[in-house]
Amino acid sequence: MQTNFTPEQLADPDVAESEKILRKCVHCGFCTATCPTYVTLGNELDSPRGRIYLIKDMLENDRAADRETVTHIDRCLSCLACMTTCPSGVNYMHLVDHARAHIEKTYRRPLLDRLTRSVLAQILPYPSRFRAALKLARFGRPFAGLFRLLPGLRPVAAMLDLAPHSLPRSASDTPTVSGAPRGRVALLTGCAQSVLDPAINAATVRLLARLGIETVQNPEGEGCCGALVHHMGREDDALAAARRNVDAWTRELESAGLDAIIINASGCGTTVKDYGFMLREDAGWKDKAAKVSALTKDVTEFMDSLGLKGAGAARGLTVAYHSACSMQHGQQIRREPKALLTAAGFAVKEVPEGHLCCGSAGTYNLLQPELADRLKARKVANIESTKPDLIATGNIGCMTQIAGGTGIPVVHTVELLDWATGGPTPRALEGRAS
Repeated sequence: MQTNFTPEQLADPDVAESEKILRKCVHCGFCTATCPTYVTLGNELDSPRGRIYLIKDMLENDRAADRETVTHIDRCLSCLACMTTCPSGVNYMHLVDHARAHIEKTYRRPLLDRLTRSVLAQILPYPSRFRAALKLARFGRPFAGLFRLLPGLRPVAAMLDLAPHSLPRSASDTPTVSGAPRGRVALLTGCAQSVLDPAINAATVRLLARLGIETVQNPEGEGCCGALVHHMGREDDALAAARRNVDAWTRELESAGLDAIIINASGCGTTVKDYGFMLREDAGWKDKAAKVSALTKDVTEFMDSLGLKGAGAARGLTVAYHSACSMQHGQQIRREPKALLTAAGFAVKEVPEGHLCCGSAGTYNLLQPELADRLKARKVANIESTKPDLIATGNIGCMTQIAGGTGIPVVHTVELLDWATGGPTPRALEGRAS
């Protein structure tokens, strides 16, 4: 794609990076076939190619974002299926992230939209606030139907619909490694996941301990990975979160050492693996961030390098594996989770249209509830067509989204691996499987 940026514009490193990305696009349109919003809406501007034209026009003319551009960028899930499909290597992720930051700086959203986004940014990344908000949700749940009738309040209705009726207790036990550890890792505790399903972290620690891996949790300074605010264009907040985590993990790395930084929420993993890029212009953090990104592994990626040990006999259960977009497209991890589940004795089913997003996508199912519901219905229909006993996935957002559309139990992959190697029955399967 030909570009016409001025030397002054290209002096901005973000603009210069976007210009390089734009130049790689050859207008082939392969991306349209795998874009969930284009497949759903059929509008060229709701395809990656269409959004690239909008972004190019906005950045090249150095103008503030307008309503049309914002509408179509907001509809993007950042599922990154287009990057998997693109034959030219267009890094759409970095381009749309830059566009969202530009929108946040130059566009004044309607009042209710601003308030909704502000509330999400101030609550979701903070476990204690998020837990309190979920407890308060029961008082607003009776009004969800009314909120759905008012366009500006539909995100509030979506929040109430997704809020669980009860919250699980935090795991009390902390397994330790018997004998000399084979390795030492840090586990990102996370924000939303640690509240919605703390059993995922507990299963991860048990599983790694069984393999002789010591796990460090909650090092001083660690917090939300920054993905939620990053994808809302709140770049200062995202970079502050990245710096805090980089510092926390660097201290562990320089004290007792780390073999890896383990992530068991693939949306977080995609972002942490991008810290090196996000902080590339920050002299105080760029080298540390690059090292952290290089050390970061999804739990299944790390487990695959160790090998699954101690798996019992096959449980005779059929698992539909839903590969989260951030896993298969963001991190290009496709084989490892299915191979581990198979090794653990489960019969793994491929899901038709597995490349299409379920509609969760961070805060997407809260900010774009109608589109998210259409994508969820399509995903659930495809999953149910495989007639599985349960559904496995590696991302808490997908778990919550899919569970809202089916009665089939949805379980994190690591919980199934833990169960198969001697851990407790996952909560979602209690009373359903032996």
